[in-house]
Amino acid sequence: MVDPCKPEPSVVIIGAGIAGLSAAQRLVQCGISNFTILEATDRPGGRIHSCWLGDVIAEMGCQYIEGACIGNPVYNLAAQEGLLKLPMKRTDPLKGMFCTSDGRAVGNSISMMAFHVFKQIESEAASLFHIGCGKEHGSLQNFFKWKDSTGMNVYLAHKFLNGLNGFKRDVKRPKTIRAPGGPQHIRIQQELQKFPEEHRYDASRIMYGLTNILRTKLGADLSQVSADNFGSEIEIPGGDVGVPLGFVGVLSPLMKELPDLGSLWVSSGGERYRAGIRDPEPWCSAAMEREYCADYVIITVSLGVLKEHGEKNVLSRLTSQQNGGDKKFRLRSRRKPGLREDFLGVVGRRQVRLVSDTGQENRLHQGRVEEVEGSKHVLCAFISGPEAVVMEHASDEEVAEGVTKVLRQFTGDASLPYPSTVLRSKWASDPYFCGSYSYMNMQSNIGHQCDLSCPVPGSCDPVPPILLFAGEATCAGHHSTVHGARLSGIREAERILQLTKKYSGPPPKDCA
Repeated sequence: MVDPCKPEPSVVIIGAGIAGLSAAQRLVQCGISNFTILEATDRPGGRIHSCWLGDVIAEMGCQYIEGACIGNPVYNLAAQEGLLKLPMKRTDPLKGMFCTSDGRAVGNSISMMAFHVFKQIESEAASLFHIGCGKEHGSLQNFFKWKDSTGMNVYLAHKFLNGLNGFKRDVKRPKTIRAPGGPQHIRIQQELQKFPEEHRYDASRIMYGLTNILRTKLGADLSQVSADNFGSEIEIPGGDVGVPLGFVGVLSPLMKELPDLGSLWVSSGGERYRAGIRDPEPWCSAAMEREYCADYVIITVSLGVLKEHGEKNVLSRLTSQQNGGDKKFRLRSRRKPGLREDFLGVVGRRQVRLVSDTGQENRLHQGRVEEVEGSKHVLCAFISGPEAVVMEHASDEEVAEGVTKVLRQFTGDASLPYPSTVLRSKWASDPYFCGSYSYMNMQSNIGHQCDLSCPVPGSCDPVPPILLFAGEATCAGHHSTVHGARLSGIREAERILQLTKKYSGPPPKDCA
């Protein structure tokens, strides 16, 4: 707690996502309520966005609490609000079936064998971060298999929508990043040789399909993801659990602790922010050029916004480390179209994972489709990478026809109906997000995450920190997670609290 007899510093928080709300909550808990939250959209939550689709809650953003235990601050929020009922339904990676592009479900025994072998290879890739050893292992693509993935994303996007109402769009072909070959780059091929010859074909489909599912989870082509940093994320035990009444419910305990939102909540009316440092104090301007002067500014915008607009709109002064960090750390593109239709139990086992062989012609299908919890006629499909951006700009009819075509092919059931409703996220084209969540590319490392979290001015400057940075991309070890975003907001609030105690109030004006 700060001394209630001392004056409070003034704080502006840019963004009402969970990072910004967590920072505000922590400030209030410790006696600082002189802050203003600036939010560009018409809702709180940021990339937490729950909405109705038919008779169920659909998650357009974060879907699971990753690590259902008391070591996860987001799990604690959900438990505090009574959102999780016992027994909790954790996701089971073994549930579901693997369907091939020729309309056949792979047998359960082969599926489980291939699945466990792939998970072992994945664990080996994750161990590279902890082993260190000073060697560069290239991309995650190269670790799993020695294949050239040039054009894979673009090919998938065009083939997926090929012939649908004359839909044609130009997408640039991604460059393939390759590293020197070696035994570690052919792990899948090595393991396939251990399978009986009659099972090798199906096992290969499953394992190569699982690399595509991993790609969907990471939100980027594996040729762009660093193998050496793949294991840098700290895994919280407890499994993944959904929030039955909507992930947005975890915001409720944060909102309840804030003062009167009428005086704190300021919608920018869709305008971008500018923030900077000028004599005698930091400033931030939003809609209609209104300026908010404050002692500290906590910036919680996504990495995509920093990369897209940072140099000209958000910050007037950045350290060289941060300028380098936001270029080497990237934001993913991931879409989740929700589909409402009467599938009459076609999914059956809760999840269908689409697998095809390693030939480029069959790379147009990847990822998984699963039933939305609590409904028998709403499905959720996961699409990532450049093809997700293509899907974002397609019409609902094109998406419905494309997804139905894929499901009919992989399930072998030509009678599957078209969905009656399509609901999808559009994070990449939203100027206030510019992507879904961050990943570590081939040029990034943990140091870049730490650089992004450094305040401006830095520790070596004669003036105290003024511009503070929060958000999942700034939380080393927990990037791309909701709990990482929450921890980062608390971290920056704690920084302000420590500075307030140091100066017995706001920072001296002759310093600022």
